[in-house]
Amino acid sequence: MHDLLPFLPGQLNQVLDSISLLIPELYLSGLFLMILVTDLLFGKNSGWLCRILACAGLVVVLFKDLQQLGLVVNNGFPFFNEMLLLHRTSVTFKALIDMFSIILLIYFEWDDELRSHTKKLPGLYAIAIAAILGLHLMAMSINLLSIYVSIEMVSIASYLMVAYHTENKFSSEAGLKYVLFGAASSAIMLYGISLLYGFTGSLNLLTGNMLPGLLHANSMAVSLAFALVFVGIGFKLSFVPMHFWVPDIYQGAPTPVSAFLSTVPKIATFCLLINFLIPFLYYPKWDMHDFKLALSVAGIVTMIAGNFAAVLQNNIKRMLAYSSIGHTGFALMALAAFNDAGKTALSFYLVAYSLASIGTWMLATYFADAAKAEDMTAYKGLGFKYPLAGVLFVILLISLTGIPLTAGFNGKLVVFSAAYSAYQQSHYIWTLLLMITGAVTTVVSLFYYIKIPLNLFLRKTERSTGFASPNKYLLAGVAIITILVIYLGFFPDILIKNL
Repeated sequence: MHDLLPFLPGQLNQVLDSISLLIPELYLSGLFLMILVTDLLFGKNSGWLCRILACAGLVVVLFKDLQQLGLVVNNGFPFFNEMLLLHRTSVTFKALIDMFSIILLIYFEWDDELRSHTKKLPGLYAIAIAAILGLHLMAMSINLLSIYVSIEMVSIASYLMVAYHTENKFSSEAGLKYVLFGAASSAIMLYGISLLYGFTGSLNLLTGNMLPGLLHANSMAVSLAFALVFVGIGFKLSFVPMHFWVPDIYQGAPTPVSAFLSTVPKIATFCLLINFLIPFLYYPKWDMHDFKLALSVAGIVTMIAGNFAAVLQNNIKRMLAYSSIGHTGFALMALAAFNDAGKTALSFYLVAYSLASIGTWMLATYFADAAKAEDMTAYKGLGFKYPLAGVLFVILLISLTGIPLTAGFNGKLVVFSAAYSAYQQSHYIWTLLLMITGAVTTVVSLFYYIKIPLNLFLRKTERSTGFASPNKYLLAGVAIITILVIYLGFFPDILIKNL
């Protein structure tokens, strides 16, 4: 103990200097505590107050994120003893996480299932803010220990969100499955981290003996360790073979929670994956493992499995779940390009996908609340009963497919452009296979997305009763999202040049 005393002042000074780089996360921590206290003070009547507090607080956090962009224009800043790294990509992804989280928190109140819950929504807002804090940390993690802790923080919050509607047996079952699968993937990832630490005596990806030590270790053992670590990362991204939990969890969870899981955790995990890969890409002596090959194979298999499985689905939530898996595979194409254009393409693609995805989940809630329609066959004729919702659904599905004049088309176009640019430079066969698979699976996606407008407008229903008054606020929210999707379809450069 006495041997450590001379180092304590320096460590304390380093921690104090690092706090200035953690302002958005400190605000999130304070916001989490404020929501808990507000819920305790006002009880079940605190729902509207906690909702306003959570959304307003996230707006402030988003503003703080944007302030950090000026700080990291040209440089990255490792802090907290190189546990976290603040750089332009992490700040951009944090801002995207906060922006979509605000939309999702507003959406929570518009779902009948969540709104009718006996515990109401204040607890869910607190859990969501805790998850967002973990997502921020994921986007900045550059040490294997901080990577593991941040992933676990998000995982625990996600378990609680999935099982929040305890009165619904499907939600409880989904929560239990999620916990079991998550615990298994977490244990596997931790074992992989322990192997990497055993080989090198370091957890720091930026400095220390991590990379030099791995070069001197047995290549097969290092490959096994990386595979185990990627199990944990793949669980969050839901790429094959770590995708098996997605359909059951998304179907059983409340629809807004499914929308949350399919968007913002993926944004944070892609940023974490970038942080993980950068040290290996820029280390001049690294030639042991081809991460580009691993990402390419994962992307190809994920696109094929996600899109072809979605064709077979009848339940809307399961179809959207498999669709999200397919989109993860497509996003991996941008990451596998391993160039600056790929990172920009990935950012824009995640924006385009998240907007359209949240909008479609909202419309799934809209039709479930208004007409108890949860399967595609139950959508028959509803386009004439709810014409505006039907048209908005079609536009958002067009964007998810990647048809022109939508954000989704431009998102896929910039990803293909980044991949083709990388192929021109290296003539790497797996990059070409990625592009071919992306083109083929885009066509395949038409076969399951088209089922919804087919039932909405081209099939007749014999139902004449069982319709409820639609949620106008929910429809207004979807309309705003659809306008943004179309706007980014015509003017993508407004966003691309700032990513």
